[in-house]
Amino acid sequence: MSGEFDHIRERLEAIAEELADLAIVRLRESIDAGGSELPVDERRLTRARRAVEKAVHLLEEPDDAE
Repeated sequence: MSGEFDHIRERLEAIAEELADLAIVRLRESIDAGGSELPVDERRLTRARRAVEKAVHLLEEPDDAE
């Protein structure tokens, strides 16, 4: 059963990378605009990335870890 979630886990890892990239774009835009605080979008994107990464780790756990 361990390989059954591999495809989903790979997709989630790609999504986490996309979210990280978007967060970096938001930070760069804020810096370029002279902002001194983190953009709200960046915070939300970072929280979403962490949630996706948590799902990846949950899918990596053996079945008897519940």
